Amino acid sequence: MALTSARLRAVNAVACAGAFAAAARRLGVSQPAVAQNVRDLERAYGVRLFDRRGGRLEPTPLCVELCALTERIERLEDEAERMLRRQSALDGGEIRIGLGNSMPGMALIAQFQKAYPSIEAQVELGAHEQIIRAVLTRRVDVGVLPDVPGDGRFARETLIEQEVVAIAHPDHPVAARADVDCAELARHRLIFRRDGSSTQRVVDRAFRAAGLAPRPVLVLDTRDGVCEAVANGLGVGFMWRHGTGRTDMIRHVSVIGMARRYEESAFRLDEPPRPVVQAFLAEIARFRARHTEAARGRGPVAQR
Repeated sequence: MALTSARLRAVNAVACAGAFAAAARRLGVSQPAVAQNVRDLERAYGVRLFDRRGGRLEPTPLCVELCALTERIERLEDEAERMLRRQSALDGGEIRIGLGNSMPGMALIAQFQKAYPSIEAQVELGAHEQIIRAVLTRRVDVGVLPDVPGDGRFARETLIEQEVVAIAHPDHPVAARADVDCAELARHRLIFRRDGSSTQRVVDRAFRAAGLAPRPVLVLDTRDGVCEAVANGLGVGFMWRHGTGRTDMIRHVSVIGMARRYEESAFRLDEPPRPVVQAFLAEIARFRARHTEAARGRGPVAQR
């Protein structure tokens, strides 16, 4: 005979109430059902769970021990139910997001938290390969990157399309140009990212196509480091056009040879997502619409 939660609850209710009738009212079931559950357990295991004293059912020492366990089980069941209800209703909980660039991912997170203020967002910033690994190993629920591999492992939703641009200090000669080619850039002090950066892959590809192999004056781990170096006049760097919300001391310049536009996508493992992840992905359509509106006349999302 199965040791079901219904039978354990019946024992616990009788121990608390002292009678089958009172236990039945407590559980919202019939008195015969409660009595039958208790007797079934006693017969199945050859034990005595209650003694009748003065018209009251008193739990035996064995029953007292059993009730202590059932109370713990009930608390765990209640906790599990609260967790499931909270997740289903998006009341609390968390989502883990990996960003290859601060923007446009941060703008999407801001929009999501405005819609769901009780959800905690944990954000990991890293290079392209690092965020791919974070999604594959489930360290994050969702990644946001340009040029996500289309190999069937991931489900993707496009946020925007963007290209790599040169960034220069406002006083740098390149900053006054509408566009610039790789040959001219190679004559200036250049700031590169380390291997593993999606930005650097595009930059390397463009210089190779132009038959050039410039040596950078700085090689940095992060896009923020590149921005700071450019803002301090150390050279010309490269980034995705909407890769940061920063607008001070940096000018974007289009690069001939880097004009190909790549999709910046939110992506996850191709498996059923948790409700909170579904809610996050559902915000992407509104984000795309806002970005399209901004691009028509208000400037890029990153600068809003």
